[in-house]
Amino acid sequence: MKVFGERNRAAAAVAAAGALLALAACTPGQSAPAASPEVSSVTAPSTGSTAQASTTAPPSPSAAPGTSATVGALVAGFPQKLLPVMPGAKVQSSSFDKTGVPATVALVGKIASPAADVVGYYTKELEKQGFKAVPGETVGTVASKDFLRGDNETVNIAVVEAAGSSTFTIGANVAAESVK
Repeated sequence: MKVFGERNRAAAAVAAAGALLALAACTPGQSAPAASPEVSSVTAPSTGSTAQASTTAPPSPSAAPGTSATVGALVAGFPQKLLPVMPGAKVQSSSFDKTGVPATVALVGKIASPAADVVGYYTKELEKQGFKAVPGETVGTVASKDFLRGDNETVNIAVVEAAGSSTFTIGANVAAESVK
């Protein structure tokens, strides 16, 4: 079971890294043409003034229809029932690819709560949906928890705590019917 848990953690990490790479093109202050209704606008503070700049993320060259990501908000169609935003958390980025098998969902958030509270909240939410926690609580010094439902649905949450706040990343690989 330990090897399977490590594979799940690696798969979730790869999914989260892919989401972050897709979001790397979305830098505040940089403008790009709007590409599709699936990519939403993000308003970010401009440097040196009080004006707001609107940034729209261009589609990834390899993005397929049904794949989307955004910074500072939940992407259109984000499965909030599967991965609810913790009350009080601010969404840093999100992504959703319902075209793949399995479907992949990623959420990055920040909250003024300890890492243990974040892991506890998501453990309760995921267990309500039938996910079972896999043994293990950390990877190195980072709070990290894996969940499994059935034989092939996985979720990983990793939380870094610093200066009184926690930044968390959640990656899920789930059946298409789980994100409808």
